[in-house]
Amino acid sequence: MQAYDFIVVGSGSAGSVVAERLSASGRFSVLVLEAGGTDMRFYVQMPLGYGKTFFDPAVNWNYRAEPDPGLSGNADHWPRGKILGGSSSINAMVWIRGQREDFDAWAAAGNPGWSYKDLLPVFKAIEDNEAGADEWRGAGGPVHITDTTDKVHPLTARYLAAAEQAGLPLNPDFNGASQEGVGVYQINAKGGRRMSAARAFLRPAMKRSNVRVETNALGTKILFEGTRAVGIEYEQHGRTHSVRAGREVIVSGGSINSPQLLQLSGVGPAPLLQDLGIPVVHANADVGANLQDHVGINYTFKGRLPTLNQILRPWWGKALVGMRYILLRSGPLSLSMNGAGGFFRTDPTMARPNMQLYFQAFSTVIPKSGERPILTPDPWPGFSVGLSNCRPSSRGEIMIRSKNPRDYPKIVANAYSTEADVAEMLAAVKFVRKIAAQPALAEIIEEEVLPGPSVTADADLIQDFRKRSGTVYHPVSTCRMGPDPSRAVVDPRLRVHGISGLRVIDASIFPDNISGNTNAASIMTGWKGAEMVLEEQT
Repeated sequence: MQAYDFIVVGSGSAGSVVAERLSASGRFSVLVLEAGGTDMRFYVQMPLGYGKTFFDPAVNWNYRAEPDPGLSGNADHWPRGKILGGSSSINAMVWIRGQREDFDAWAAAGNPGWSYKDLLPVFKAIEDNEAGADEWRGAGGPVHITDTTDKVHPLTARYLAAAEQAGLPLNPDFNGASQEGVGVYQINAKGGRRMSAARAFLRPAMKRSNVRVETNALGTKILFEGTRAVGIEYEQHGRTHSVRAGREVIVSGGSINSPQLLQLSGVGPAPLLQDLGIPVVHANADVGANLQDHVGINYTFKGRLPTLNQILRPWWGKALVGMRYILLRSGPLSLSMNGAGGFFRTDPTMARPNMQLYFQAFSTVIPKSGERPILTPDPWPGFSVGLSNCRPSSRGEIMIRSKNPRDYPKIVANAYSTEADVAEMLAAVKFVRKIAAQPALAEIIEEEVLPGPSVTADADLIQDFRKRSGTVYHPVSTCRMGPDPSRAVVDPRLRVHGISGLRVIDASIFPDNISGNTNAASIMTGWKGAEMVLEEQT
């Protein structure tokens, strides 16, 4: 059996970082197992190409959640990256760290080393912000952060002005001193190309002789000697392989695949494993439990001024932006569709923002089957103001259905399953309409298309957002971190409770969700987790 010092299962936002950091000194050998294939694909490298990868089984797991009563029975599409770079290779690239209070709460819950003060140096070390370094931002790190202020659609200025008229301050940097307010989003891209975790971390690591990356390699089982993890079994091209880890096995599959692999390997809820005929190595009811996710909705308007619809819909427009991208690496295809956004409080007595805004200078009321309709927008000038909750109280779970590692697990999101989540979303959608009613936007709006002016009563607004809401692709906490083995999966150093030689390092360890997009915090978790691993090597 081949042996490596470390085996990293998953090359996503955290796994790519772990592999790079553990191999940097040249002292340790690292094997990375990725179930998907290469990230060297045109629509992966092109920022707006995530419209093409949204359903593409070549790069996307294409999970589907169970029909959700909170979403009027809808079964939500859950894209996850099945590719080098994981979901950082197919996401919208909005670079948000989260709020100071999010991480301070992690530390206060008994997780030393995870406060904002502890993590700010990590974030700064990761970043190469083109605005330069300051008290809050980093420069010279592996992940290039682009300021798109001078690149977003001109209609963005009207959205920002309307939000100001509605009472929100302008905020030039959501990763700075405060998150509250509205502004233009920073994105992780460079030179018109996506700056995924694979590009920033894994590709440099792959040039080292002590790193081996196996693609199309599905981790099927963690191998144990007693309660010590000693290796991994994986399938590749129809064959089963086993490899040994001399020091540690590190699971970085993300919030769906990590609990799935633990459960398949006998670490998880004992009744579930016993029912499926899986020998229990260590019983832990929290593996796959405590699922948290951000849920969002768009309000869409028909405007009187041109939007991206007029450029991205006609064939000549597609040709124009395509040539501009290929020749200059600029234009709409080099950006995210979420040009601007912000954070606000649904109740002014709250201590901090609990809702996130997104502004998109395009609309997709008329969908195209089998493709996220980013590249086939509506035939009229439309735009959308979207929002999602930052810290919902609803909880779900992810549990395996069988002992077959190729069977997708059962995803139960339980969206809007608490009265608090429903109440804050009701207040939030009313605030979106308040923004749209301000002069800067009202004078160029012809009509509200979705949900439409007839939807005004609270009961109707609730019915609408239940029907039209969906995940914004930020699942976390299914292997959550905490000091108490009866309430967590990993300890504050990301070691799996009750098991030696095994860690989970990815967004599944978040004790609670963060306020904003989760990719930056996932990359931070990879960096922080690798630091902890290295500190313990002798």
